[in-house]
Amino acid sequence: MKNLLIASSNPGKLREMQSILQDLSINLVMPSDIGVELHVEEDGTTYLENAQKKAFAYCEASGLVTLADDSGLEVDLLGGEPGLFSARYLPEPGATDADRRKFLCQQLAQFPQPWYAHFHCTVAIVTPDGELFHHIGNCYGQIIAEERGPNGFGYDPIFFFSEIGKTMAELEDEEKNRISHRALALMAAKPTLDQIFRLSGDE
Repeated sequence: MKNLLIASSNPGKLREMQSILQDLSINLVMPSDIGVELHVEEDGTTYLENAQKKAFAYCEASGLVTLADDSGLEVDLLGGEPGLFSARYLPEPGATDADRRKFLCQQLAQFPQPWYAHFHCTVAIVTPDGELFHHIGNCYGQIIAEERGPNGFGYDPIFFFSEIGKTMAELEDEEKNRISHRALALMAAKPTLDQIFRLSGDE
């Protein structure tokens, strides 16, 4: 079984990806599993630039097919903010996810609800031969002022799916791995991964 390097240090992300890609004959590994330690500055102007920058760097360091992703929350009334800066939307030292959620709701308080938004994810896959593939996923909902749900991270507790009556943080793993932005991007990437590893002689 061939290894696919996930360019992330987040074990929760690894578990999520393992669940979504479990039907492929691929072993997912993290940089720490193979002794690779890098810091890649995510200073691109698009999700794809950030994702491919990470994927190329980790692929070069490891010699493995590498998958990286970049994602963000885009709120319609804020012109797509926080977008690429979702993880650092509140530029204060030591700001937490809870601080960023509070700040976002303060920015939206001047507008009437509903506060429509979507999560976006771009997945980049790089091979040792220098090939680049990318896939995207979007999931749509709205921001609510009340935090709900114990699961997830980031903006999940205030991202609400009106059609199912739950926030992202209220979804069970199985449900999240069907409808989240990352899940949709990874599912779109499955044929690419299958082709890459079949062509590379995966048994």
